[in-house]
Amino acid sequence: MMDWWGVPAMGFWMIGIWIVFIVIAFLVYKDAEQRNMNGLLWFILVIIPWIGILFLIVYLIIRSEEVEIEEAIENAQKILDERYAKGEITREEYLQMKKDMEKRR
Repeated sequence: MMDWWGVPAMGFWMIGIWIVFIVIAFLVYKDAEQRNMNGLLWFILVIIPWIGILFLIVYLIIRSEEVEIEEAIENAQKILDERYAKGEITREEYLQMKKDMEKRR
């Protein structure tokens, strides 16, 4: 009987491992689609056994950097809204700055 790192090739453990890989790949796919990233590409990369773990780590690093950028843009939007509400900037300046921030997304 052949084995794959101590796990029988067609045993219950192998089926369980594949189910785990598929579930993780599906969750990465859904998250990537919500973030306007290529969900299918990340699904394929993450589902590959053992190498997929490496790509999962890469995805999580990229995802965390993107979250930080989005939070910074949201904070900037709040500051811009407050400045406009206080009358520190004109409507034209407000609209131009808002338009500039939307381009960075």
